[in-house]
Amino acid sequence: SAQEEMLVASLPTASRLALAYAPAKARLQTLALFALDTRLAGLLRNSSEPMLAQLRLSWWRETLTRDENEWPEGEPLLAALRSWNGQHRSLSALVDGWEALTGTAPLPPGALREMAEGRAASFAALARSLALEQEAEAASHLGRQWAAADLAMRLGHSQERATATALVAEGKDRRPRISRSLRPLLVLHGLAHRRLEKGDEAAALSPAAMPKAMRLGFLGF
Repeated sequence: SAQEEMLVASLPTASRLALAYAPAKARLQTLALFALDTRLAGLLRNSSEPMLAQLRLSWWRETLTRDENEWPEGEPLLAALRSWNGQHRSLSALVDGWEALTGTAPLPPGALREMAEGRAASFAALARSLALEQEAEAASHLGRQWAAADLAMRLGHSQERATATALVAEGKDRRPRISRSLRPLLVLHGLAHRRLEKGDEAAALSPAAMPKAMRLGFLGF
């Protein structure tokens, strides 16, 4: 639909690439998660002061704790989140994670860990919304590692980067196997780690990264 295409267009390139590996039955739920994460990131980036970001984040937190039939009409992201079979409430942890980043630099280690846990919780919630409860823990691990690698690459303060790099190291050796419906999470995780290893924002989208994305997306390792 046009609304879905609008959400796809809002995604960062790496997320759009990862989404391409979602089977049809999981695509809308996965798109909704990626679009929500992108929207929350944008709220932080485009708010001139932390209090404004916190106000906007609190609207999302409050909305996500409500029943979907209470949501306002006309918001494409909320329309996509209706596909979550009531599991959307768990996504308030993702809002908390982004809110943890609204403090002043250098952010304390606990704030960065809360961000990683917020993304971990959102990946686990996606598994549950796809009736893959048995893979929620593996999905959670991928979300935590994706968040840590993403933070380590993007944070400007050396102390914050060191904390995020330590978070990456905590779970780097573990590579859970997951079923096809959750492969976009594996692709996102793999591309973030490649970007971090190369120390280059473009490394996740270079021609050399494409075989890795295809292997993760199609084969799962």
